[in-house]
Amino acid sequence: MRVVSQLMEKYVKARAFSVFVLALMGASQLAFAETKFGYINSERVMRESAPAVRAQKRIENDFSKRDQELQRMAKDLEALQKDLENASTKMSDAERQRKSSSFSETDRVFQRKQREFREDLNLRRNEELASVVERVNQVIKQIAESESYDVILQDVVYANPRIDITDKVIKALADGK
Repeated sequence: MRVVSQLMEKYVKARAFSVFVLALMGASQLAFAETKFGYINSERVMRESAPAVRAQKRIENDFSKRDQELQRMAKDLEALQKDLENASTKMSDAERQRKSSSFSETDRVFQRKQREFREDLNLRRNEELASVVERVNQVIKQIAESESYDVILQDVVYANPRIDITDKVIKALADGK
């Protein structure tokens, strides 16, 4: 009888604990259901928003001359290499050596300018990106506060389209100029 009593006591405690856990889960579900979520596709914002588009155009304008110069130098190098290959059998050793040295020097200058160009472009892109990200974050915070969002997520694996506020962010950025 004592064993039955102990088993019954354990059963009641386990049942009470289960009821408590279920109640706790229900309360957390209720709190979770009242939470307002939003999602933004940051890649799309950085591609389509007005500040991002303006930043990209500024970068293109600032670096287009240097890019064209590098393309011209690449064509000159290619022509010099073809000339060196085609005429190498007809040239004297001294002439071949002189053209080969000229090609090597031009290639070194080209490589240096290309490396500097990439470094400058990356630095500038990062600067522009930082200012755009700062502006985007301000707009997201304004939307969150004005529309009472509890959480706004970025870059998730999946988000239901009904919580996607990317268009609102892009529109607010366009309106804010």
